[in-house]
Amino acid sequence: MLRLWQGRRAMNEKAKKKTAAQMVGVVIFMGALAWASVPFYDWFCRVTGFGGITQVAESGSEIVLSETVKVRFDASLERDMPWEFKPVQREMEIQIGATGLAFYEAYNPTDKPVAGTASYNVTPYEAGGFFSKIDCFCFEEQVLMPGERVQMPVTFFVDPEIVEDRDARYTKVITLSYTFYEKDISLEPAKVSVNTKSNFNQLPSEGKTNGA
Repeated sequence: MLRLWQGRRAMNEKAKKKTAAQMVGVVIFMGALAWASVPFYDWFCRVTGFGGITQVAESGSEIVLSETVKVRFDASLERDMPWEFKPVQREMEIQIGATGLAFYEAYNPTDKPVAGTASYNVTPYEAGGFFSKIDCFCFEEQVLMPGERVQMPVTFFVDPEIVEDRDARYTKVITLSYTFYEKDISLEPAKVSVNTKSNFNQLPSEGKTNGA
């Protein structure tokens, strides 16, 4: 019981510091808005979780709580993006602090290689600063060959500090959303495909069967 109380106290202190840092960041951001560039805005969102931008972590949380949160997965495409893109699993319930693994499926129905990059955010926005990704397909450009279908993983956790945050503590459902945009292929398609798909589950192309 003492150890649990100490852990809660430590999280409470961290949450207060994080909230204070976010408030300071908002003041700085508003003051700098007149001259801020796109890179600065992107940095600001990633540091504070502003606008539902998620965090990036090198490893999972050391603390796992008994409380749970439901995570929903959403997918969309830019208007001219020819892929098909959807979550493999629509939602999951996970303990706060536990590491979760979800997959999104992408398919290129065209007769040419197509490159894409994904933008992302979470709602409600106040949960963005507590939703951390350890690994994600959205960290780099993806290229699908003609008829190629893949399942792309995202590894994440919800920071236990969320239960101590004034605005985010009552969050019961978090929606993780991705939108894929088409990009010009910057490298030779075969080379890019090998490098970016090494950790993905590749599925058979449409119209092909084993032994064909």
